[in-house]
Amino acid sequence: MAKILFRLRQVPEEEADDVRQLLDQHAIDWYETSAGKFQISFPAIWVRDDQDEPRARQLIESYQHKRTQELRIEHAERQARGEAETFISRVISNPLPVLLTLLFVVFILYVSITPFVSLVPR
Repeated sequence: MAKILFRLRQVPEEEADDVRQLLDQHAIDWYETSAGKFQISFPAIWVRDDQDEPRARQLIESYQHKRTQELRIEHAERQARGEAETFISRVISNPLPVLLTLLFVVFILYVSITPFVSLVPR
């Protein structure tokens, strides 16, 4: 019976490709399900044989540990060079999403607080 091995929702394509190659290199039989046309299905990599699952999980865990260490080192190097992305640099490079998010937060606060403020006698 097939078992889910690796969820693909919000996973960078580079990481998903690495996992696919890792499974192929170690001759683990797998298949992939996509999110579908409307992005509501369950995108994942599944292992076909139950006996391959522990070995596949171990391979993926060691890969992810190695990848995490590499990304942390890369991020630290970018910070040391002053190239790491900050909130201010993100706002400057793309202000519209930040503005829309702030407006949405103000709207939610207004809708949440208005009923209580109107109950206070003047």
